Amino acid sequence: MQLQTFAFRTGAAALLAASLAACTTVDLNTPWPTAPAAKPPVAQRPAAQFIRPVNGPIIARFDGDRTKGIDLAGTLGDPVLASADGRVVYVGGELPAYGNMVIIKHNETFLTAYAHLQTIFVKEGTVVRQGDKIAEMGRSNADRVKLRFEIRRNGNPVDPEPYLNGRQPPQ
Repeated sequence: MQLQTFAFRTGAAALLAASLAACTTVDLNTPWPTAPAAKPPVAQRPAAQFIRPVNGPIIARFDGDRTKGIDLAGTLGDPVLASADGRVVYVGGELPAYGNMVIIKHNETFLTAYAHLQTIFVKEGTVVRQGDKIAEMGRSNADRVKLRFEIRRNGNPVDPEPYLNGRQPPQ
């Protein structure tokens, strides 16, 4: 046991001596090598704050008066996805112009609304993550199968397209 302790201490002392010797051979007046100049960050388009809730083409654009969101075409039963993380604050069909609808609150600033749904898979109070299937496309109180998608900022309707395309900075 004493031999092992002696060998360990001798090895540690030799390692320490070698480390100190290495330190004393460095010329302290030599300037440190400089790191290569940092490259400026590549200008990237900001990530979209919201994702498209369905893949269909836009069939009606935001105008702020008659259309307070965008209408997206699709097929009966296509999945409707949560555009961003949030909590479901409304599920119902009491607003005739919207048919069956879900509203998700994302934070103190943003709400999203999904209207004309056929089947709804969430209920009020449900926490959803971006991309979760919340409903299926339908035509409740609409002339055709479509999804009316709205984004409300501080309670006011805004054009969803810039938010979906990443042109609008997160707020």
